[in-house]
Amino acid sequence: MIRNRLTSFQKLALWTTATTYFLILVGGLVRASGAGLGCPDWPRCFGSWIPPASAANLPPQFDPAQFNPTLMWTEYVNRLLGVTVGLLIFATAISAWRHHRHQPRILWTTIAAFLLVGFEGWLGGRVVAHELAAWIVTAHLIVAIIIVQLLLYATFEAFAGEAGEAGEAGEAGATAVLILVTMVQAGFGTQVRGHIETALNSGVARDAALATVGRLDYLHRDLAFVVLIGAAALTLWLMSRRSTLIRWSFVVLALAIAQIALGAVMAYASLLPAAQVGHLTLASLLLGAETVLWLMSRRQSV
Repeated sequence: MIRNRLTSFQKLALWTTATTYFLILVGGLVRASGAGLGCPDWPRCFGSWIPPASAANLPPQFDPAQFNPTLMWTEYVNRLLGVTVGLLIFATAISAWRHHRHQPRILWTTIAAFLLVGFEGWLGGRVVAHELAAWIVTAHLIVAIIIVQLLLYATFEAFAGEAGEAGEAGEAGATAVLILVTMVQAGFGTQVRGHIETALNSGVARDAALATVGRLDYLHRDLAFVVLIGAAALTLWLMSRRSTLIRWSFVVLALAIAQIALGAVMAYASLLPAAQVGHLTLASLLLGAETVLWLMSRRQSV
């Protein structure tokens, strides 16, 4: 049951989860702006911990043609935010040990998030080393999504305590399947973006780049409609049962609709960068809403 006054762990867990979502948004901005290689090395940027002020300050091993201040600082801020999130997750894990060491659902979930954030940092280095190869970018995104799902789990448990709404296996199972399909669809979306970047780098016009993706793009679109149909079916089922979960199912359905709408905007507006950032952010929020719905549906009344 939610208390009138938040505990220190609840406050920290909320801030950490929100900041992690913001990092995903900034990551989408980095990808949409083409700033992924704004710093061509890792963990440093042009060989320094603090980015150089101008191309004249570059070490001799770097080509001045690589220097773009806007892209460099966009990527560097993304890295700084990643470090901040790592420290916040570490602080959350310490707080979980201090205040919830006898609640394994909170303690081990936050510890798992902390371990994964270290792995995520290493993956970020591999993304740069492999020059934004689609498969490693996909892995990077999936791990980020898993981290934020773990944080959502711990935050939910901290607020729910031992009380909760009565749930049934059917509701939880259907939501779990929806989460799985959404994650696969998001993975296909990252692959689509990788193919688009390859086409753009090859000189293909922006308004023609999507057409070069082919079958992978069709799979991505088809799965988006599978997610929408699944969300609509789940909502109708919960309405028929007069379930207390109906409000969250409407949130999931609304996000699924918005996600498809933004996808259509990208497809017919020459891959508008702002739409790309919104598309990725909505995908992470959709998965988050599905996760909260799953957590609510599986709790049993005491």
